[in-house]
Amino acid sequence: MAHILHHFLLFIIIILFPLCTLAQTNGNKTVGTSLTATENSSPWLSPSGDFAFGFQQLQDNNDLFQLSIWFNRIPDRTIIWYQRGTNPVPRGSTLQLDAAGLVLRDPQGRLLWNTNGLADEVAYAILNNTGNFVLLRSDSTRLWESFRNPSDSILPTQTIEIGGMLVSRKTHTNFSEGRFYARMLGDGNFVFNTRSVPSNIDFDDEYYNSQTSDVNASNSGYQVLFNERASISITRRNGLPAILSLPSIPPASDFYYRATLEFYGVFTQYYHPRSFSGNPGWTPASSWPTNICLTIDGVKGSGACGYNSVCRLENQRPVCQCPQGYSLTDPNNVYGDCNPRFVPNCVSGENGSNSHELLEITDTDWPMNDYEQINPTNIDNCRTACLNDCLCAVAIFRSNSCWKKKLPLSNGRVDSSLGATAFLKFRRGDIPLLTPSVPIPSNQTRDQKTLIIVGSVLLGSSVFINFILIGAACLGFFLIYIKKIRFVNQVHSTNLRCFTYKELVQATNGFKEELGRGAFGIVYKGDVPDGSKAIVAVKKLDRVAQDTEKEFRAEVNAIGQTHHKNLVRLIGFCDEGPNRLLVYEYMSNGTLADFIFNNLKPSWNLRTQIAMGVARGLTYLHEECSNQIIHCDIKPQNILLDEYYNARISDFGLAKLLMINQSRTLTNIRGTKGYVAPEWFRNTQITAKVDVYSFGVLLLEIISCRKSLEDLEFGDGENPILTDWVWDCFQEKRLDSLVNNDVEALRDRERLERFLLVGIWCIQEDSSLRPTMRKASQMLEGILEVAVPPCPSPFSSTTT
Repeated sequence: MAHILHHFLLFIIIILFPLCTLAQTNGNKTVGTSLTATENSSPWLSPSGDFAFGFQQLQDNNDLFQLSIWFNRIPDRTIIWYQRGTNPVPRGSTLQLDAAGLVLRDPQGRLLWNTNGLADEVAYAILNNTGNFVLLRSDSTRLWESFRNPSDSILPTQTIEIGGMLVSRKTHTNFSEGRFYARMLGDGNFVFNTRSVPSNIDFDDEYYNSQTSDVNASNSGYQVLFNERASISITRRNGLPAILSLPSIPPASDFYYRATLEFYGVFTQYYHPRSFSGNPGWTPASSWPTNICLTIDGVKGSGACGYNSVCRLENQRPVCQCPQGYSLTDPNNVYGDCNPRFVPNCVSGENGSNSHELLEITDTDWPMNDYEQINPTNIDNCRTACLNDCLCAVAIFRSNSCWKKKLPLSNGRVDSSLGATAFLKFRRGDIPLLTPSVPIPSNQTRDQKTLIIVGSVLLGSSVFINFILIGAACLGFFLIYIKKIRFVNQVHSTNLRCFTYKELVQATNGFKEELGRGAFGIVYKGDVPDGSKAIVAVKKLDRVAQDTEKEFRAEVNAIGQTHHKNLVRLIGFCDEGPNRLLVYEYMSNGTLADFIFNNLKPSWNLRTQIAMGVARGLTYLHEECSNQIIHCDIKPQNILLDEYYNARISDFGLAKLLMINQSRTLTNIRGTKGYVAPEWFRNTQITAKVDVYSFGVLLLEIISCRKSLEDLEFGDGENPILTDWVWDCFQEKRLDSLVNNDVEALRDRERLERFLLVGIWCIQEDSSLRPTMRKASQMLEGILEVAVPPCPSPFSSTTT
């Protein structure tokens, strides 16, 4: 019997040994292990299988993936960690675990992100059962962990130490940095702030404070603790916690927990059953602040919602809505700004009840925009005062006082405790007041009315006059028709496709997803309406100038004849009534501005390739295409990056088109502050050298990864204008400061110095000293020698 039992136990050991080994090693990853961004890539799992680390495909773009950690057993695979400041990566990107840590590269092998400063000591990594991804040394010392580098969420057993922070996403599906921040301060308080631009140094006013600071330092808080029982508290130095969570929450043994700083600014604790059928979703347990609409009340920033918007609370989260007569700037972001659908009356030069009307709304206020108070007064006088004041966009009447407010309106909220009446001003005829269901006449209806009027006039006139009118009308229609046919024939010769407006509405899903906007219009993402599902960028031109039609036709004719690998290709156009649109190829990696002004500095080699690509594209526009094109607005926002990060110039052809036999032209100032050449301000003749100047500023930005004018973080005594500061660095031989100690750039010192010299030559105040773009391109490539440039003059940048 003992013999049989011995063999049985041996059999059990043999069977279970591989399973035990698997259980012991599952979650551990050794140096050399890698992941690839594809749909079929298997993530690294925690031993329990509750969490996964790897690439998750984006919902709105199947070719982009987010490196992240998520709840693996929940159907919606909720992401609870991603590396802040990094963009989603293209298909085929790889993550490698080596001795220096995690290294993320694109399909071409270019570095996108890594865990710096680990001194080649990493032996292995593990995603543990708490959802923490840890890099360890051979003696199990922790070198890096996701819990110490949070994004917008924390999990049970995780802390936020003094100096730590959470940053919201931009939207639910956009993982860029949003404008809400949760920070643990050195004074012991856990606070929430907004920040309009992520690169700003200062935060806006607090809209939540845990009040855990104390004059007695031993009683102050020092960390946020999300403990294993799913309770969130502030740990004080005296050991007594300040509990933030509600006491009655389900047990953590039966539920998953997370706490997330949502993209709309509310810090919310959620729970989700571990065992479930279907997908019950996440249930809120606690949230801070209790009413963000009323809590955000700072002087800076737009409030919980965007500018000119109104916030109301619904299920502990803000609901933002544009008031009547206003519409979202970005239709995809309901928490964004609202633009008036009418011309403000100070611009129109009209005032009073003959030109404007007031819409009366209750319990609504924009408390931070007062510029005048009338007290005492009555409601009728308040209404009249706003009507007759061109600055007044809204008047609030409450308690015998009238507050007049001007655009843009911030911190809008609905509050039934106000007992206030708001008067919102509109121009007469801009929107259908009080009868929003009345349809606006269509073009067809207006045309029919016009024909009736014309017919009536003809029938009431003499035969001779009728003959003259009919002849004139026929001649006019004939000339318009011939002009239209000639234009269409011209663009057909460039192999461009002529789209109907209806096709482009369908292609963009009703102009739903905005990619960007500029001086001439808004760009939307869409699919080519031919069944191929190729992604395109559709530019809807606004009526921003009287010569919009001329600009549109110039762009279609000029761009349709350009063919260069460093230019964005025009696919087609729409010229239908008042609707004028351009259809471009889609650039998957966004703008150069987003790429180089991010928290993660791109590699030096990639930056140099981008700079040379821009130079080649401008050389083509200036010297190689049939009609010389001066861009007039070269800046990082107008340089797009394709799927392989090749630089592609966009928006060319919108500026003044020069024929080859024209060397100069006088025109209105065009361009963007910080990139505009000095000759624009002197009413002198303009040449292609204005693009050279703008390229020089752009080149210096690419070298330093710093903006020309805004959001610079300089030390005491340093010049805040990039071009002047670069000259100071050049004179003082501070190349390390110029590239912020970029090791890769400093190793390539010869090319770094050559690029710097070219940039300084290009920003010379005297345009005759600037090289042509062809010569600048040849100098960048090392074909031509680069002499030492003179001082470009500090006045060239300060005047722009």
